[in-house]
Amino acid sequence: MTSDFLDNYFMAEALRQAQRAYDDGEIPVGAIVVIGERIIGKGYNQTERLKDVTAHAEMLAITAASEYLGGKYLQDCTLYVTLEPCVMCAGALYWTQMKRVVCGASDEKRGFIKLGKNVLHPKTQLKTGILAEESQELLLNFFKRLRT
Repeated sequence: MTSDFLDNYFMAEALRQAQRAYDDGEIPVGAIVVIGERIIGKGYNQTERLKDVTAHAEMLAITAASEYLGGKYLQDCTLYVTLEPCVMCAGALYWTQMKRVVCGASDEKRGFIKLGKNVLHPKTQLKTGILAEESQELLLNFFKRLRT
């Protein structure tokens, strides 16, 4: 299978996680961690549910993947996340030494890319814009629903 096909396939799974957050009244961001072609960690925003500001989708997916592998380094893994990670999550990704990070929608307000430098590990590959429109639409619908 091609890299583009797999990126779309796994981002669709991250979007399913984001939908879970949406359904729970959380900001709809979802993340999965993949090694090879196997999902080893999933997460969706649960900051309200857990009353924990660090309970971002990426953090929960990283924790699940680390537990699955029995170690803190995820050097052979890819994180798929529906929204560009914040600085906190990018810092965590740095420490995991994640091989690849694939993002959906960009986050102009809180995303790490706006810093003008890459805060990911130097060996981490970054790919953006995968299913970005679908990710953005879910976010826009969530905030529109909050305002009505």
